[in-house]
Amino acid sequence: MSDYRRAWHPGGTWFFTVNLLQRQGNDLLVWHIDVLRHAVDITRKSHPFIIHAWVVLPEHLHCVIELPPGDTDFALRWRLIKLMFARALPHEQWRSAARVRRGERAIWQRRYWEHLIRDEADFKAHMDYVHINPVKHGWVAAVRDWPFSTFHRLVEAGVYPADWAGGCEGCVARQD
Repeated sequence: MSDYRRAWHPGGTWFFTVNLLQRQGNDLLVWHIDVLRHAVDITRKSHPFIIHAWVVLPEHLHCVIELPPGDTDFALRWRLIKLMFARALPHEQWRSAARVRRGERAIWQRRYWEHLIRDEADFKAHMDYVHINPVKHGWVAAVRDWPFSTFHRLVEAGVYPADWAGGCEGCVARQD
């Protein structure tokens, strides 16, 4: 067993990567984007947090969120989001004996990657990483072309120019 420890920082700003259990050929998150949005909205009402950046790809998501002062419990928020999303979907997937024993659905990976944002440069780097991700994975040739992203809201707010990261001349978007 690994000696893994999570960092707890009250009121911290965090970068997260959250994955579906089966990533290959899975488009569950974008297919059920309204269910995911609803789970996030309900969770934010009971356990507030600020969304600085968020991108949803077919089989994983990235975000930068900020917890309220004095609050460290991002784990509860992810548990609620994952649980609400899973409960809203039909029970179609195969589950291992361990998942059946724990009452878990076979939708999400149990863990996620988190990173405590250290300073303004770290914040900017992770904001950019979130928004460039659909291009990085080949889903679109330009950041502005991916619909499931806070990029569009941040363009309206003047944080990014509409042509940020430009187009990718010569790139071909995935045809999955």
